[in-house]
Amino acid sequence: MMRLRRSELSTPASSEKMIEKAAASDADLVFLDLEDSVAPKEKRGARGKVIEGLRKLDWGKKTRAVRINNIETEYAYEDIIEIVEKAGEYLDLIIIPKVKAARDVWWVDTLLTQIETKLKLTRKIALECLIEEVEALINAEEIARSSPRLEALIFGPGDFSASQGIRMSAIGALPGGYPGDMWHYARNKIVVAARAAGIEAVDGPYADFRNSDGYRVEATRASVLGFVGKWAIHPSQIAIANEVYSPTEKEVERARKLAKAYAEAEAQGLGAVAIEGVMVDAASVRILRNVIVKADLIGM
Repeated sequence: MMRLRRSELSTPASSEKMIEKAAASDADLVFLDLEDSVAPKEKRGARGKVIEGLRKLDWGKKTRAVRINNIETEYAYEDIIEIVEKAGEYLDLIIIPKVKAARDVWWVDTLLTQIETKLKLTRKIALECLIEEVEALINAEEIARSSPRLEALIFGPGDFSASQGIRMSAIGALPGGYPGDMWHYARNKIVVAARAAGIEAVDGPYADFRNSDGYRVEATRASVLGFVGKWAIHPSQIAIANEVYSPTEKEVERARKLAKAYAEAEAQGLGAVAIEGVMVDAASVRILRNVIVKADLIGM
C-alpha cells in the first residue's frame, strides 16, 4: 500500500497529552512508542493509553502506528496481543525495533495472523522495521523480503551507533573526525535493499531538535539517496520533513510536462525526445514518475 511517510512523529505512549497533540499534528504518520521513550515500570500501563488514544482520538488521514518493544524482551508479545485485540481495527501498522534477521519479522507476522484470524479482522496490519543493529545491516536484503506485510525499512542511527561502537554526541548527528558522511554506507545499503524488495526506506531520528539546520541537512542527504521520509522526535521537525520530502510545484509541473511529451513522442514511434534542451527517454521517465507518484499521493 502506498502511504505518505514524509514525517513519522515519535510520541511517548505513556503521555496522554502528547498523544492528543500528535493526533492533531501535521505528521503523515504518528507512532505511539512503547519502547525507548517509556520507562520499564510504565510499559504495561502505557498500552492502555495507546488503546484509548487509537480508539477515541480523531487521527484524520494520518497513518496510525505503534512501536512495540524489542521482541527479545518480556513485553513484546503482550504489546501485540493486547493492543491488536483491543484496538486492531484502529491500527494501521506496527513498527518492530532492533530487528536482526528475517525471522524476527516472521515472528510478528505470524502472531498478527493468528490474532487477525481470531478476531476476523479483514484489514491486515502492516509492518515497518528498524535497521539499527550491525547484524540487521548485514541481513538487510533478507529482512526487506521477509513479509508481505512489510512496507518500509527504517534506519536507526542511535542504536546502530552503539552496535557498531561509533563515538557520537547526539543521535543522528555527524560526529567530528570523519571525512565525509559517515552514514552513507548504512543508508545506501538500506535504501537499495528496500527498493529491490519493492518497499520504502525511512530515515531515523535527529535528537538535537533545536538544531533545525542540522535536521534539514540530514533529511536532505537521505532524500537524495531515495529515502521517502524521516522521523521527527519533536513537532518542530515535522514541517521540515514534509518540505524536504515533497517535490516543489515547479518540479511537479516540469515532471508532468516532460512525461506527457515523452508519451506523445512514444506514440509516434520515437524512443526519445528533446524538450527545452533536455533529452527525455525511458530512463528519464522512470525518474519523472517518482516525482509524479509522490505529488499525486500528496494531492499536488
